[in-house]
Amino acid sequence: MIVLAEKLQEAGNNIIIGAGEEHQSLFRNELKGLSYVNFEGFKPRYSGILPQYAALLLRLPVLIRHIVSEHHRLKSIIHDHNIDIVISDNRFGLWNKKVKTVYVTHQPLIPFPGKLRAFERIGISLHRYIIRKYNFCFIPDLPGEVNVSGRLTHGVKLPGNARFIGILSRFKNSDHSNKAIGTAFPHNTLILSGPEPQRSLLREKMTAILSGKEQSTVILEGKPGVSVEERRSGKIIFYSHLPSSEMQNMISESETIISRSGYSMIMELISMNRSALLIPTPGQTEQEYLAGYLSAKGWFDTIAQNELSDAITLPGRKETAFGRIMDESAELLAGALGELLK
Repeated sequence: MIVLAEKLQEAGNNIIIGAGEEHQSLFRNELKGLSYVNFEGFKPRYSGILPQYAALLLRLPVLIRHIVSEHHRLKSIIHDHNIDIVISDNRFGLWNKKVKTVYVTHQPLIPFPGKLRAFERIGISLHRYIIRKYNFCFIPDLPGEVNVSGRLTHGVKLPGNARFIGILSRFKNSDHSNKAIGTAFPHNTLILSGPEPQRSLLREKMTAILSGKEQSTVILEGKPGVSVEERRSGKIIFYSHLPSSEMQNMISESETIISRSGYSMIMELISMNRSALLIPTPGQTEQEYLAGYLSAKGWFDTIAQNELSDAITLPGRKETAFGRIMDESAELLAGALGELLK
């Protein structure tokens, strides 16, 4: 969404960000000259015991109530701020018949685990019904066989308003090189993301493992709502968060990168032509699928969180060739935004 906001701002549009405080902090750190409206999204609660899909099903009535509420709230926001385009990231209720609306998603197919996979058709139908409420559905991926989302996008018949917009990344001036740039010191990087309690569980487990490694490790905690803080514990260096340019350099200079298999992080790694060791959030079927799909293509390595131990071997640098993906992505995004702004 940072990339879309930036491109639309460059085209002369006035951008208003509707989000909660944490996401507003992220935008304030990345872009200047934007306006803000407090507009919280649905906050799923995750369990350290139940898989994600089970925890979400238990909160389904709350989600439905939130969808209805945000749909009606959007009407007031459109009126008060004279808005003519609304772009939303996987928010089901932000369509409106009076303005152009865009729904952004990388998973028209929401994956179900094991024996529950038979219910995916129901999810596909419901998701298609929601997508058709919007003028456009922007899919951050490529349309052909070389793609990132696999069956999440390419395993279903897409509605007519779907547009592939390529891989999106906030990182700038990438030359698609897999070489380190100005390495200050040899290190590995662990990038934390996602909800609690799994974020802290991964942090604790990986800190114990990496503290015993010979090489230093940088841990990016992904907390943009707090001031930039640096802490050290032996060979581990913790940052609450870093601005994009500094984060890009830290990742580019890493020997091994370790992260969740969240789609945004995967896109950003591809934009830097970097592979990583992906550790999907337990029970989060989308991340588990993406980690398996991309490791089978040879693009990334993966390991389950419950398989982590002191004996793991970090993969190190890996030759990749993502430059062509980014070149095609730029053309797709320009085409989709041109159609939107007609």
